[in-house]
Amino acid sequence: MSDKPESRTSETPIFPPRIGSFLLMAKSTSKSLVIVESPAKARTISKFLGSGYQVEASVGHVRDLPGGAKDIPKKFKKEPWAYLGVNVEKDFEPVYIVPADKKKQVDKLKAALKDADSLYLATDEDREGEAISWHLFELLKPKVPVHRLVFHEITKEAIQHALEDPREIDDGLVRAQETRRILDRLYGYDVSQLLWKKVGRGLSAGRVQSVAVRLIVQRERERIAFHDATYWDLEAIFTTDNGDSLPAMLATVDGRKIPTGKDFDSTNGQLINPELLQMDEQQAKELKQKLEKENFRVAKVEVKPFTERPKAPFTTSTLQQEANRKLGFTARRCMQAAQRLYENGYITYMRTDSTTLSKEAINAARDLVRSEYGEKFLHDSVRVYKGKVKNAQEAHEAIRPAGTPFRVPGAVQNELDRDQFRLFELIWKRTVACQMADAKKQRISVTIEGGGTTFTASGTSILFEGFLRAYVEGSDDPEAELADKERLLPAVNENDGLSVATLDPKSHTTQPPSRFSEASLTRTLEEKGIGRPSTYASIIDTIQRRDYVYKKGNALVPSWTAFSVIRLMETHFEPLVDYDFTAQMEDFLDTISRQEAESLQYLKRFYFGDETEPTGDEKAAIGLKPRLESKIEEIDPRVTAKFSLGIPTEGENREEVFVRVGKYGPFLEQGERKAPILEGMAPDEMTLARAMELFEDAAREDEPLGVHPETGKPIYIKAGRFGPYVQMGEKDDEEKKNASILKTIAVEDVDLEMACKLLSLPRDLGEHPEMKEPILAHDGRYGPYVKCGKETRSLPADKSPLDVTFDEAIELLKQPKTRGRAAPKEPIKKFEKPSPVTENEIKILEGRFGPYATDGETNASIPRGTDPKEMTFESVLDLLAERAAKGPTKKKKKKKAVKKKTAKKAAKKKTAKKKAAKKKTAKAAAKKKGIIKKSS
Repeated sequence: MSDKPESRTSETPIFPPRIGSFLLMAKSTSKSLVIVESPAKARTISKFLGSGYQVEASVGHVRDLPGGAKDIPKKFKKEPWAYLGVNVEKDFEPVYIVPADKKKQVDKLKAALKDADSLYLATDEDREGEAISWHLFELLKPKVPVHRLVFHEITKEAIQHALEDPREIDDGLVRAQETRRILDRLYGYDVSQLLWKKVGRGLSAGRVQSVAVRLIVQRERERIAFHDATYWDLEAIFTTDNGDSLPAMLATVDGRKIPTGKDFDSTNGQLINPELLQMDEQQAKELKQKLEKENFRVAKVEVKPFTERPKAPFTTSTLQQEANRKLGFTARRCMQAAQRLYENGYITYMRTDSTTLSKEAINAARDLVRSEYGEKFLHDSVRVYKGKVKNAQEAHEAIRPAGTPFRVPGAVQNELDRDQFRLFELIWKRTVACQMADAKKQRISVTIEGGGTTFTASGTSILFEGFLRAYVEGSDDPEAELADKERLLPAVNENDGLSVATLDPKSHTTQPPSRFSEASLTRTLEEKGIGRPSTYASIIDTIQRRDYVYKKGNALVPSWTAFSVIRLMETHFEPLVDYDFTAQMEDFLDTISRQEAESLQYLKRFYFGDETEPTGDEKAAIGLKPRLESKIEEIDPRVTAKFSLGIPTEGENREEVFVRVGKYGPFLEQGERKAPILEGMAPDEMTLARAMELFEDAAREDEPLGVHPETGKPIYIKAGRFGPYVQMGEKDDEEKKNASILKTIAVEDVDLEMACKLLSLPRDLGEHPEMKEPILAHDGRYGPYVKCGKETRSLPADKSPLDVTFDEAIELLKQPKTRGRAAPKEPIKKFEKPSPVTENEIKILEGRFGPYATDGETNASIPRGTDPKEMTFESVLDLLAERAAKGPTKKKKKKKAVKKKTAKKAAKKKTAKKKAAKKKTAKAAAKKKGIIKKSS
């Protein structure tokens, strides 16, 4: 196969018209080749096609822009634009290559095409799928009739319909994908290189990625600027004449309203409206004492009926959000499960912005409402949901169960692993609920007066469950959730007398704005029109992998590195992280997919700028390249990576305190003083007061606890990024020794004796009577343990390596090993059926980097977040097939090649040495015999 790269201009025709008739050539064989993206999809489709079809997988994209300098074709290596893989000097022509790990698969497809009489390109119906079909066409250069198959679900009916009505490759979708890819490459590569120089290596920038990080940083800034406020009110429980309890909250005192959290200014903690009554604890207690003697009555009862409509069927974004809220799935985990469900024919295509359902799907949903819930739960007319669907790349139907009629969750439970089943059930319930009747509710408000105060009580009752019988948003169990949706109040009438049962003063503190979760970030990005929902999972993964963001529970917390990068971008490249500008870019890319705009001029203005643009109109033509060139000297990393915490007003040190982002992470700086910031400390936790405490801790590090009795070296307590530790020897002592302070020991409890004990680890407990080797007590990366020869055992939580005894260690070493490579482990799961490929047993094992499936020849990692015990035979086959299709890892190939090369070199060197030695011996012998004269 030729490695010659291919490129095209944005004006080159993508596909000849009417390909089906244009490429008619006679072939003797009767096989048709069908190409899809994944082995799982290939296997599912092959079930619906006869023996006249051969179904193969491309395993994703078969061509792409070069991934790095090593992939750049030789003829382009000296070009100034080569590192981009895009010829910016010639109409932004992309240079396409076949990645090394795809060459084997491409060869396989070419071989299969030789025996085919027609080619069907059946990749996904979005713009990525369209681009894959175009790349396959360009790469395989078929000389047989070619057809583009598009289907929204993998069912027999959908496949048959697609075969009967094939179409051509959509030029607009391919151009849109290609423009997007080029734009992302220009943005990502050039801006990332700047970040490497000015902030730190390994960082990256991206059209959607950088804006997502900015949103998270901006939320953290709001939390840092937040000032809390405390206010008090009274919680009352009144008793009716019938003895029923009526809970209520204080609303006004002498006509003055009691504030709630929203009535305070978040930047200073002050009341926005000073007319409101902000009580303190003393006032609340005094009011309680006064009101305990007062009489109360019901002043007003309001009943307001209302209806609640079911939500629309799932789009990509709403599925990710609801799976996060209901099931605790990350965006990545949700999309992995959805991909499997789609490829195996359980749901329709999972990348869509549409909330529309086909007529057949609506009828199937309505039939299920009748059969599962009854006629009264069916909405009297067909519900139609309209969404903002202007993206030709997305599917034209919402995510729903595949086929008609829909299979019920109970019928497929044994065929799916746990993640897949839970997601399928979620989709099924949401789809069915969308055609159900409205829920009918009523809201009851009661106003209570007495002693110059008013209290309010509110309740909600459900008159008719409607769609809530099937689906309650944010809950796994509709039956249980229905109870939580109701808050019932006792029956009361106006002027009814009430007696006070209890009055409790309650303190409230206003809370800073919540950090983004994956669900709320996804929702915000979609609302702002930034990026495509189908890419959000990979975006969230990337910003965590680059250490811009880390998770604290379910919240996304930005790092100080993220603060530094976003400040640099906002100061020098504001349009690139402007929310509106990024959304406008997305809109433009969508116009290309609809063939309403041409991309070349846009790319020129984005990359090179436009001198004809009015001054100051930076967003119209950003001019990335000249802007980068002009900013490279202007950007001072010492400024962008320095954040003020304020100036202390007390103590000896009154200089301004800063957080600095350095090469090895963030640290505190005050004049000449420096202190580390502990790993995992969120930016909003780093207050001026906390910083001064850390400086004091760091100052104590310079004062030794004492001198080690044996070495005579000073011992210090130090604070590192990963926690406190003791150090023996000065900073520049090459033989200094460090030891972590055990988690069970408080830093303030560490004295000289304790420090010496920690430094003495590993501790020799004596020789093992059978193994005849010393038993050592250690403190390691994964906690304390004992070791004898190659045998190791973790210490229980109540044992320390400082005090574990010889006998206790002996007992521990007798126990079977529970962790480590040497421990024999039972498979997590075995399957009765052998592999159809290798005929070996298939099992799931626990590996060093997590659980993996194996058939004796191929190993495939189990996706993160998936319970390996819930994996089905089919889903494991999918994983193994995809991994096998990718071939051996590059690392193995490279290692093998290097080894071979090294061995050859070593052999040559050895031979050369032998020859030289032989020659020398022969020469000496010749001299001795007088054959060669000695030099004078």
